[in-house]
Amino acid sequence: MLKRNKKSTATKTTATFAIVASRYNAKYVDAMLRAAEAEITRAGGAVRVVRVPGAYEIPVVAARLARASTPPLGAIICLGVILRGATTHAQHIGEAVSNALVQIQLQHEIPVIHEVLLLENADQARERCLDPRHNRGLEAAQTALAMAWVMQSLPGGNIDLP
Repeated sequence: MLKRNKKSTATKTTATFAIVASRYNAKYVDAMLRAAEAEITRAGGAVRVVRVPGAYEIPVVAARLARASTPPLGAIICLGVILRGATTHAQHIGEAVSNALVQIQLQHEIPVIHEVLLLENADQARERCLDPRHNRGLEAAQTALAMAWVMQSLPGGNIDLP
């Protein structure tokens, strides 16, 4: 059963969050992007959006943002939709992106929120991206806000949170 989004509990922040979003399957990704931007903005955070052609291109941009952003970002949110087809191509893309994103967050010690969805069909995409009750962009932003606070509370925390 698909879990419903929690009501917005956006905590106040002054941190900047990056969102790396795929242009491929834009109908679905754009809906997640709007929800994520709205949640971060509601919390008082700033948002920098970078669009890339497809899901496979997300990790290289996330890595550059993690390495080069000054001051450090509160988190990087990665948004994409991969729909399975008749071949195993989607599975390979999904695995490559997942592996790369975990390495980026560990190497740079910055939360990388993974919402590059590998879905079976358009029905699943509609439910997880277009339905406000289940929009994974909102969930990604809530996770990013929570993780920014967690990282700030740890020794060496250096992002700007009130």
